[in-house]
Amino acid sequence: MNTRRRGHPFLNAVAFVFSLFCLGVVALAYLVLLATHDDTPVPRAWNPSLPFSINDPLTFVTPYKLARALRNDALCLATLDEGRVMFEAMEPLEASEQCHVRNRVELTKLGQTKIAPVETRCSTALRLAMWERHDVQNAALDHFGQGVSRMRQIGSYNCRTIRGVSDRMSTHATAQAIDIGGFTLADGARIELTQDWDGPQDRQNFLRDVRNGACRWFETTLGPDFNSLHADHFHLQSKGWGTCR
Repeated sequence: MNTRRRGHPFLNAVAFVFSLFCLGVVALAYLVLLATHDDTPVPRAWNPSLPFSINDPLTFVTPYKLARALRNDALCLATLDEGRVMFEAMEPLEASEQCHVRNRVELTKLGQTKIAPVETRCSTALRLAMWERHDVQNAALDHFGQGVSRMRQIGSYNCRTIRGVSDRMSTHATAQAIDIGGFTLADGARIELTQDWDGPQDRQNFLRDVRNGACRWFETTLGPDFNSLHADHFHLQSKGWGTCR
């Protein structure tokens, strides 16, 4: 007769979970050492210990690396500089407690896309650069077989309240938003929200693709589908709860 005693099921389960936890800790420690070693084989785009480049392919660690750059003023500027973004770092603008631009830059080009000089926050510029590189250019190639050469901005910093709301300051008052009204393709063709949101099908599709792409990088994206105040531009905002319309 088999007289071997079996352990208590609950204790066995605890021991199993604890073993898995220990294996996980060991595996995580190994991955950290692998990623931080000077001769690491982990590619930069996949390595959470290294800063990212705007031109890196997107991976599951991209949101973490982007968030780190957005929180760190010096790292934000360095990322813009490495990402073929043309800008000039400026002294902070402190108009009042409600109206200011900290970590201020003047932006003139995003990768392949020229933009009329605009003063904004580095974090807003970085989000815009990610959008241009990974969404705007790709959508233009998909729908028109060519890239975008120019982006038409209609303002970032503006010390004002939200339009239609008299007592709440706009995110434009701290340059945490930028408005984009249209694009110019490499062959000179212009695409404008006012005439093309409901225009030819390829232009409609392009504008909706870039709107949806902006929602990956900005916390609030508003356009013609939101209300009539945004019929002529995309409002791209660094704060919010994921509104994408």
